[in-house]
Amino acid sequence: MAEVAVYYYETEIDWKGEKDLRLGAGKLPVIGAGAPPEFKGKEDNWSPEHLFVASLNTCYTLTLLAIAEFSKIALVSVSSTAKGKLEKVQGGGFQITEIVVKPRIVLASVNDLTRMPRILEKAKENCFVSNSIKSVIKIEPEVFHKQTPASPCPLGTPSGRS
Repeated sequence: MAEVAVYYYETEIDWKGEKDLRLGAGKLPVIGAGAPPEFKGKEDNWSPEHLFVASLNTCYTLTLLAIAEFSKIALVSVSSTAKGKLEKVQGGGFQITEIVVKPRIVLASVNDLTRMPRILEKAKENCFVSNSIKSVIKIEPEVFHKQTPASPCPLGTPSGRS
């Protein structure tokens, strides 16, 4: 029987007073963290809300890169934005109820344009963060071929489809 891979990730928090924290993890650089300004925090600290949305955006992008590499799709560039919606839920507290991820991908080969919808979907299906949260996740990609920078021809337009 094959062993199931299990990994652990530890973080450390040091409280600096009020709603100001320092977040670290092993040899990673320490970053300022705390409440966002809406909850009486500092504007220059990473908030749990930002870290949550960034976690999904990072995981989705890395999963997309891995699947594209495995599928032998040459990428010229990839960038992505993500926006999380924090709201008070009836009968509960605040929740990030929706995250919209907008990857922007430039392909080396026009032949890969038709393959990208499946690659984008597989990235969402295989991202461990999207599989670990209950927020609605929408992917609104823009996919271009590198030879058309003056008048790019996107694969699709943002549509709110998830």
